[in-house]
Amino acid sequence: MSSPTDRVTRVAADLVESATVEGARQSRSAKQQLDHWARVGRAVSSHQTASRRRVEAALAGTLKLTALDDDEGIVFGAEITAAIEERLATTNYGDVLAARGITMVALDDDGRIVEYWPDGSSSVVDTGA
Repeated sequence: MSSPTDRVTRVAADLVESATVEGARQSRSAKQQLDHWARVGRAVSSHQTASRRRVEAALAGTLKLTALDDDEGIVFGAEITAAIEERLATTNYGDVLAARGITMVALDDDGRIVEYWPDGSSSVVDTGA
C-alpha cells in the first residue's frame, strides 16, 4: 500500500529484478527493498566522512585510485558503475558519433546492415547475398 507521499516513477528493470530477489531474502517487497537501498545510498552519499571525501577525490581524479583502501575502492567502483549505467541510459550514441563526423553501421529491425552517415542519411549495405 502506498503512502500519501509516494510518487509514481520509473525504475530501471534490472534494479526492480534485483530488488525482488534481495527483497525476498530480507522479507521485503521489491518496493520496500528499493526504498531501503535508496535510503542507505542517500545516507552514505550525504555523510561526509574522510573516506567519502577520499572517494570523491578519486572520482574527481585528484587522488590516485591506489590510495583508496578496499572499502573505499568498493564505493568508488559502485559510483563508477552507477554513473556509467546512468550515462548509457540517457545518451544517444548515434547523435554523439554523428556530431563527431563518424559513419556507423547497425542492424535495422529487419536484421539488415545499415550504414548511417553523419549528415543523417543512411542506406542498406548490399551484402551480395
